Amino acid sequence: MMLQRYLISTAFFLLFASEAAHAQLGPKDGANLKPTELERVKISDKAPDFTLENMDGKSISLSGFQGKKNVVLVFYRGHW
Repeated sequence: MMLQRYLISTAFFLLFASEAAHAQLGPKDGANLKPTELERVKISDKAPDFTLENMDGKSISLSGFQGKKNVVLVFYRGHW
C-alpha cells in the first residue's frame, strides 16, 4: 500500500515537472507560419535548393556546394 502511494506520487510529480519544463521552452517555432505543400524527395531525385543561416549569421545555400565533396545536413531541433 505504501509502495503504491509512493509510485503514484512520483508519477504525478514527474508529470507536472515535465509540463512545467515544456512551458519554459516558449512558443513553438513556426507557430504563425502558413502551411505549405511539401513533397517527399525520392531516392535519386535532386535535392531542392534552399538557403539557411549558419551560426555566424551568414547565408549558406545548398547549390553553393554543387560539384564539391559530399554534403551532410544536420537539423538540430532545439533543446530537449
